[in-house]
Amino acid sequence: MTIHLIQAGFGGWGRGWLNNILQCDLDVQLVAGVDISSEALQVVHEHNIPSFSRLEEALAAIEAEAVLVATSLPGHVPLIQSALEHGKHVLVEKPFAPSLEEAQHMVDLARTRGRVLMVSQNYRYSPAVQAVSKMVHEGALGKVDTINIDFRRPLTLERKNYTIWQPLLTNLSVHHFDLMRKILRQEPVRVDCHAWNPSWSNYNDPASACTTIQFSGGAVINYRGSCVSMGPSTPWAGEWHMECEGGEIAWSSGGNDHITVTPFDKEPYAVPLPTLTYSNRLGCLNAFLRAIHDGQEPETSGRDNLYTLALVIAAINSASSEQPQRINAEK
Repeated sequence: MTIHLIQAGFGGWGRGWLNNILQCDLDVQLVAGVDISSEALQVVHEHNIPSFSRLEEALAAIEAEAVLVATSLPGHVPLIQSALEHGKHVLVEKPFAPSLEEAQHMVDLARTRGRVLMVSQNYRYSPAVQAVSKMVHEGALGKVDTINIDFRRPLTLERKNYTIWQPLLTNLSVHHFDLMRKILRQEPVRVDCHAWNPSWSNYNDPASACTTIQFSGGAVINYRGSCVSMGPSTPWAGEWHMECEGGEIAWSSGGNDHITVTPFDKEPYAVPLPTLTYSNRLGCLNAFLRAIHDGQEPETSGRDNLYTLALVIAAINSASSEQPQRINAEK
């Protein structure tokens, strides 16, 4: 069955979604576009797709089973709520809410309405992430003890919106925090974060951070990130060095997927990467469509993603208070 989809939000990321949907071979059809900006909707008009300034107008005029929310963060909760109250399944960009209270309310509403609420954590759908997650789960090098992650990007050169709330932690680190959960299959229990703005940053909020995160199974992660870095750029998923009982797994994803395993006292070797039928955002969209058809909770459901959001919020609170934060990671 073809899923008819309404997309809300056609900024830079939303236009990327539009291109992905129009060019893919998945059983989905974009039937309407929504944006408060008439200029943003021009790209929708070019494809002869009906456009609206409000989601409620689109829902009243167009038959659809699902809504994709690709707006900036302030629009997420109102649009999720409207879509769910109209009986639609929802795929939403991350972070899917600005607070845990609002996120929990959306999760409860989705459960009450019997609809899928899924967060687009697209970094999970890459060859390296899939392979490393499998290696850790199977204990290829034994238990993971320490992970060191570096993420560097000079986004002051690429973006003009310098007023975004916590540009590193909410806009980018949310990806890396979610990958930590995916790969370790553990939940964060404590975070200590120091965040700051380098002198050359144009962002209002901190664009760099150093964070130490403790997980429920004993793993400890040291995370260093910056979206105003003047150093060599890393791939989007960052550079990971995972110290295990039997050696190290070094890998990266998001531009240059690769995995190198160095067993203790042995020579390093490269790990072959799997071939994915659908990766990145199309991997998310495929999982969303399967969840609708099968009636099963997707891997990055709103309910599960509460724990990624909890880590983001705790890191922000730690940086603001200059105190470590405990996280209730019990499911």
